[in-house]
Amino acid sequence: MAEALKRRIGLGLLTAYGVGVMVGAGIYVLVGAVAAEAGIWAPLSFLVAGLIAAPTALSYSEFSTRLPEAAGEAIFVAKGLARPWLAVLVGLAVVAAGTVSAAAVLRGGTGYLTTVVDLPFSATALVMGLILLGVAIAGVLESLTVAAVFTAVEVVGLALVVWAGAGGEAVADYTAPPAIVWSGVASAAVLAFFAFIGFEDIVNMAEEVRDPTRTLPRAILLALAITSLLYMLVSWAAVRVVPLDTLSTSEQPLALVWTHGRGEGGAGFLSLIAVAAAMNGILAQIVMASRVLFGVGKRTAWLSVFHHAHPRFGTPVLATSVIGGLVIGMAVLLPVSYLAEATSAILLSVFVLVNAALIAMKRAAPEAPFRVPMAVPVLGLVGSLAALAVSFGAVG
Repeated sequence: MAEALKRRIGLGLLTAYGVGVMVGAGIYVLVGAVAAEAGIWAPLSFLVAGLIAAPTALSYSEFSTRLPEAAGEAIFVAKGLARPWLAVLVGLAVVAAGTVSAAAVLRGGTGYLTTVVDLPFSATALVMGLILLGVAIAGVLESLTVAAVFTAVEVVGLALVVWAGAGGEAVADYTAPPAIVWSGVASAAVLAFFAFIGFEDIVNMAEEVRDPTRTLPRAILLALAITSLLYMLVSWAAVRVVPLDTLSTSEQPLALVWTHGRGEGGAGFLSLIAVAAAMNGILAQIVMASRVLFGVGKRTAWLSVFHHAHPRFGTPVLATSVIGGLVIGMAVLLPVSYLAEATSAILLSVFVLVNAALIAMKRAAPEAPFRVPMAVPVLGLVGSLAALAVSFGAVG
């Protein structure tokens, strides 16, 4: 067994991977929830949320050039805060978050598919999971190429939604807008912040990226910018043609945009696009979590069995198989959707630690291939703590 992963990924595939993770299936429900808080100013809330996420994304960008390794967050915390035990805990937390998230999305994606095609739920989830696990084992280039195809399908679907919203008749809420209620915009921005969780997955691909010190920060920032634009355009299309009282209570807001904008049926294709989005999210999380397990295994004796790459595939087969098996098992056997709420809280806690670690590292060693001002991780730390407090308040 080899111990090195193969460097096969360039900027384009890595950026598409990041966009796919961030957009995911969440956009199919989150637009309505944000509109319920911000009204027609929902696009502004998504913009603010992207700006809130930006400092932490920039912190990850600098760290990715200092320490371009798999298990990125764990390594960042280990080096920055000099707490090896905390690094292992962070690594396992990221693995747990990715696994639970993928299982919840597999349940959701299977649900979408079984509404379009009459199939048994458990068997469909099992087959979908096994196919994605096989892709993840086959190779990182193959995995990210498949993910890029899914991302392209998602973007085309979202572009059609924007086109439908732009061409439809504007509703009264949009043509005679009320004054901005900043408290509502801010509340919606915190909710929308969770739409941007996913950029951190990019750093865990570091050992499979060509020229990581140049490629990683560019991919992180490009993915964040593209995702922000997509969410703003889709939410604009939604508030333009769908009455707010209808939009804010809908579980299928994008289908509403299509039917209101086009004045006809045929929104069923959005369910198939949602399946593609779900499969993209599942594949991305399996790939990410297995790389974190691989990286943690390098530094932890009792997890060292996972620090092996297959000599032919160049992927961590055992780590991938364990993660994939857990995802499938949880999706088929457990009602994991409620656990997905914990995913955001776990990742926000990791964001706090990563920003704190970068502050410490910048004080000890200011030089780096890609540097951001000290104010960036400070803002990232404050923003993540604030979002974490809101998250715990919402869960409580």
